[in-house]
Amino acid sequence: MDIPTFVKNEQGLYHVQGCVKPEEIVSTAATILLDELTDREALTAPTDVAQFLQLALAQEKNEVFSAIFLNNKHKVLSFETLFNGTIDSSAVYPRVVVQRALDCNAAAIIFAHNHPSGCSEPSTADRQITKRLKDALALIDVRVLDHFVVSRSSYVSLAERGWL
Repeated sequence: MDIPTFVKNEQGLYHVQGCVKPEEIVSTAATILLDELTDREALTAPTDVAQFLQLALAQEKNEVFSAIFLNNKHKVLSFETLFNGTIDSSAVYPRVVVQRALDCNAAAIIFAHNHPSGCSEPSTADRQITKRLKDALALIDVRVLDHFVVSRSSYVSLAERGWL
């Protein structure tokens, strides 16, 4: 069995060696985008973050809740899936989020989760958990910069909607 290998040349272009499934291409693209985001001095463009999150999360068959942990200059420290759920929900525990933020020494966080249904419109529950997380993290001086809800074809930024 051929194991696909993505090789980057001197010009920064990728070549594929071996047979590749579509989900392997998407996973590799998400890894490349995360590397680019991590290498930046700071995250400044919400569309770049949304593009990465769509690639990273939209292929999931069940709902997953993730976070991008940032330092005080908004440089990426870590991207992690914190909770795995079912086809239409994911339990999110503020205590766990606060613990991870402290472990990462994060000064700011961007939350994200997918909607496997394909509709990226945030629910009332999405807005409520964002508020609970924001309130809990404020107690330890960690800012919530945004919460993205993504699907394969679209995304919604709660910050862009003025809901943070």
